[in-house]
Formats: sequence, C-alpha cells, structure tokens
Amino acid sequence: MRKTVLRSFLALGAAFFPAIAEAHVGVGAAHGFAHGLGHPFSGLDHVLAMTLVGVLAVQLGGRAIWMVPAAFVSVMMVGGALGAAAVNIPFVETGIALSVIVLGAMVAFDVKASAAAAAAIAGLFALFHGHAHGAEMPATASGLIYGAGFVLATVALHAIGVSLGFGLHRLAETKARFLTRSAGGVAALLGVLVLAGAA
Repeated sequence: MRKTVLRSFLALGAAFFPAIAEAHVGVGAAHGFAHGLGHPFSGLDHVLAMTLVGVLAVQLGGRAIWMVPAAFVSVMMVGGALGAAAVNIPFVETGIALSVIVLGAMVAFDVKASAAAAAAIAGLFALFHGHAHGAEMPATASGLIYGAGFVLATVALHAIGVSLGFGLHRLAETKARFLTRSAGGVAALLGVLVLAGAA
C-alpha cells in the first residue's frame, strides 16, 4: 500500500515535468506558471507546512495518506481563487505561521487524529496558504496557469513529506519515532519564530 501511494505521488510529479521545463522560458503563460511554481518555495513557512502535511499523513497511516494532502490541495485552490479575486481573509500570515506550529506539534506529539479530523485541520490551514498564493499572483499572469504552478509545487512538497515519512519509518521503530517527532518539534519551534515575525 505504501509503495503504491508513493509511486502515485512520483508519477503525478513526473507527469508535470514537461510543463516545469517549459516554465523556465520565462515568457507569456510559462512566465505565470513559473511564478506559481516558485511561490510555495518562496518562504520557509510554506515549505515546512506543506512538507509536514505529508509527514503527518504517513504518521497517521491508512486513508490519511491520501486524504490529508488531498484536503490541503483542494482547499488551497479555493483560497487561491479568493486571494486572486482580492477577497479579504483576516489573519492570513498568522494562520500560515500557526499551520507550521500546529502541524509540527501534531507530528512531534504523535497525535492520533482520525483521517477526517486531520484532513479538516490541514484544509483550514490550506485556506490561508492558498490565499497568500493567489493574492501575490502577478497582474500579467493567467489565474489558471499560475494556479497550476502553485498546485504542482504543493503536490511536490507533499510528496517530499510523504517520502520523508516513509523513509523514516524504514528505520528501526524506536529511532524512526524519535526522528519523526523531533523533526515535528523543530518545525513547530520554527513556526513560533515565524509567528513572532508576523505579529
């Protein structure tokens, strides 16, 4: 089951490789796609939160492996549309910082949430991340092309998190739990720093 899910993530990423290569042209639609692709990597908070989603999904196991990342991506697209349409959502930066703290803490404390509850939490935070992506869309970019870029980047970060989670679980059980929970704790502490900067 784990190998099947991992292969699915990798196949999805591979399917977008031609578009990534085209994005480096830097003109027209490719320019918008490149901006969208790069935005999730533009801040440590985005990178940490999206990677933690994948690690948490593996830690919870079962349906959570696909439900939690899928919920994040789905709600993030809604948030992106709201941001692009200049619809105001309060406390976006705070919400993004809290996402790193909460997701990191869930991993650190090995919280045994249900797949549905974890998906709901991931979805809530995804709204803030998506809004930030959409609000920072270049004026000259196509919403759909730009959106495809940041969705792909998010899927890639989730896949990295899932791969990391599976990789850690290949270690001895005690060592894997310690490393996974330690990584979550470090991420949560970094989230506190991000929140302090956003306040």
